[in-house]
This record gives sequence, C-alpha cells and structure tokens, in this order.
Amino acid sequence: MSVSSEYIAANFERPSFFKRLGWFDWVWAALVVAGAIYAHTYYAALMNSYTVGILYGASAAIIGLGWNWKSVRPLTLVVAVVSLFAISLYGSDIANAQHSFFLKYLISSQSAIMWMSALFVMATFSYLFGLVIRSDFAAAVGTALTWAATTMGLIGLMVRWRESYLLGPNIGHIPVSNLYEVFILFSIVTALLYLFYEQRYQARKLGGFVLLVISAAVAFLLWYAFDRHANAIQPLVPALQSYWMKIHVPANFIGYGSFALAAMVAVAYLLAERNPQGALATQLPSLEQMDDIMHKSIALGFAFFTVATILGAMWAAQAWGGYWSWDPKETWALIVWLNYAAWLHLRLTKGWRGRPLAWWALIGLGVTTFAFLGVNMFLSGLHSYGGL
Repeated sequence: MSVSSEYIAANFERPSFFKRLGWFDWVWAALVVAGAIYAHTYYAALMNSYTVGILYGASAAIIGLGWNWKSVRPLTLVVAVVSLFAISLYGSDIANAQHSFFLKYLISSQSAIMWMSALFVMATFSYLFGLVIRSDFAAAVGTALTWAATTMGLIGLMVRWRESYLLGPNIGHIPVSNLYEVFILFSIVTALLYLFYEQRYQARKLGGFVLLVISAAVAFLLWYAFDRHANAIQPLVPALQSYWMKIHVPANFIGYGSFALAAMVAVAYLLAERNPQGALATQLPSLEQMDDIMHKSIALGFAFFTVATILGAMWAAQAWGGYWSWDPKETWALIVWLNYAAWLHLRLTKGWRGRPLAWWALIGLGVTTFAFLGVNMFLSGLHSYGGL
C-alpha cells in the first residue's frame, strides 16, 4: 500500500470528531448550556437581543474549548461555582462585602484581583527559581500558581460584573471598560494562552519568560489601583454603552496576549540560540519548537486582532457616524496589524525563520504596547476615555 493510500485509509477509518467525544464531553456541554439558560433567565431584565446572542455564542465557544482543551473544564467550573457563591453572599446590597469574611478577604472582586496579582508574582519567581536551579518541582509549582492566579482573576472579573449592577442598573457593565479592567483581562488571557502551549509542547521552562510580562502588567495594575484609585467602578461613558464592547475588547486582548506571548518566547529563543549548548538552552524547548510557538501565537493573535479591528470599525460607525477617522488609536491599531501581517507574510511566502523573526516579534511587542498603552498616555482623540 502506498503512503498516500495508507493516509487516506487511516483518515477514513478514524471516527468523526463528534464520535470521538465521550460521555463527560456531553455532560460538559449540558452544564455550560444549563449555565447559559440560568443566566438568561435570572438576568433577562438586564439583557437585550444582542446580549442574549453574545451569551449563547460565548457558551458555544466555551463548549468547543472544553472539548479540545480538557484542562479548561475544572477552571471554568471552579470560577462558576465560586463566583455564584460570592454573588449569593452579596444578595442585593454591595455593602455586605464589609460583613462577610469570604467577600472581604477572598472573593469580592478587589480581593480576588489582589490574590491574582500576588499569585502571578509568586508564579514568576517559582518559574525563574526552577530555571536557575534546574528544578522540575519548582517549575511545576509555578504552573499550579499560574492556574490559581488565572482562576482568581476570572472570579474577580465575574464578581466585579455583578458588583457594577449592584451599584445601579445604569452603572452595570461588563468589566472591560477601562485600563484597570483590561489589564486584568490581558493578564488572564496571556496566562491561559501560555498554559495551553505549555501543555501542548511540554514547555514548562518557558514560564519564567512569559510570566515576566504578566508580572509587569500586574505591577502597572497595582500602581494604577493604589496611586490613581482606578479600581473604583465607574459608569460607562456614552460611547462605551454598546453591545460591541462585549465582543470587540475580548477579541482585541486575545490578540494582545498572543503577541505578548510570542515576544517573550522570542526572548527565550534568542538567548538559547546565542549559546545552544549552554545551561539555559538545554532546559528550554528546541529552537524549532519555540519558533513554532511564536508562529502559532502570532497567527492566532493576528486572526483575533483582525476580527477586533473590523468589529471596532463597525462600533465606530454606530458611535461616531464613520467606520474610520484616523484617530490615533485607530492609526496605531492599523500599524500593529500591518506589522504582524508582514511578519506572517515573510514567514509563509519567503520562508523566514529563527533569529530575524524572533527579533521582529520582540520589537513588535514595543509597537503593540504603544498602541495599547502609549496612545492613551501621550496622544488624544476619540478614544481618550481610556487615558491615564
């Protein structure tokens, strides 16, 4: 039998995707659907048709993610259970946070986010310590701490969402409306993307590099909260009072998280390539694997960033009457898009690999950071509501 006929036979004999699903896969799907129905029923008065569509669309995405990445299931279940427990402790009065031990010290939004911050920093040190002393155990602790930090961050966002409605129906909104909230989202998204690739490539020693950018985000988050008191929940400005925010911002930050992940893997790649037989290089994945992670991260980020840019244009048409106005934020978003489009083009059509693309991915993080943060700090425009 020829190679091609063996390949065809193997694919014909392989069960379809749905036939490969086990009983718990369907239990998982049923739990997610039940959760969506509960949310729709309980919060129907606060939802319009667009929000309902987003709810069930997100539920379908979570089901698919759980089918393809089993580790996300316990994460989602723990976040759901603890968030509902926290919401039940609040009842109908946000002041109950001062009278409940669990809310005050563990699972109010602010407490959970502080735990997230501490756990991410601890995970960073654990990963780096494991890298320095060549300890698989320390690296495994770093992985556990990263999962715990991600869990607390998601709980913090879910509870903050409910807290905003307890302050008043006109204040309630999804917690992705300002720099404080999106830095939390960025940290969570980047961590989840890293954990996925860590499992896929058995690349635990990359954690010391990737968690550095998350710890930098946490440092900004803490400064922003304590120095600028940005952790307070504020009503949305009129331009943000739109269902577009619920899909545009998360899509954008999957892009940002992917680009940040690729850049930190690029740092590891460049250090390992400089001394292939050195102590660091022997602990890291192969150069080919790190190159592949960079490629897949940027490809994923580019896809989501493209969708986010299109959604943003549609949102702009609704809010300001035009799809594109060359606002500084829009202009820099286009620069970011062109930067990674060129990166992918040169890899796919010209066969570029290795060092030049690693440097490009690292420099690209600087471009992305300016588009994400620098524009808000130094430029003004229609997006000035996100400023420092």
